[in-house]
Amino acid sequence: MAVDSSMSVLVVDDYKTMIRIIRNLLKQIGFEDVDEAADGSEALGKMREKRYGLVISDWNMEPMTGYELLKEVRGDEKLQKTPFIMVTAESKTENVIAAKKAGVNNYIVKPFNAQTLKSKIDAVFGD
Repeated sequence: MAVDSSMSVLVVDDYKTMIRIIRNLLKQIGFEDVDEAADGSEALGKMREKRYGLVISDWNMEPMTGYELLKEVRGDEKLQKTPFIMVTAESKTENVIAAKKAGVNNYIVKPFNAQTLKSKIDAVFGD
């Protein structure tokens, strides 16, 4: 299945600069419809109002972490199939394992470039 760059992408991070970086990287690889949320609870609210083709979320946020968001999404019948990529500065094995068990589709360690992001997105959609 080819990646549809016209789909809506939700970027979740409590660090505005990181959101801007990811938004710019997404733009470089052809994604224009990008929304943002500052934490997991805001993201969950947006996801319940609009259908997203992909969620790219930071792990470390307050009050709801990316990991908690992932578990909420996977536990929600309407949202559970939403592709989800976790972004983190830490590549701790236990975090990767926990995210995989919770149903993450892919994992990116910061810092990363447009090519890395594209390959992670392509892997999620089977390209």
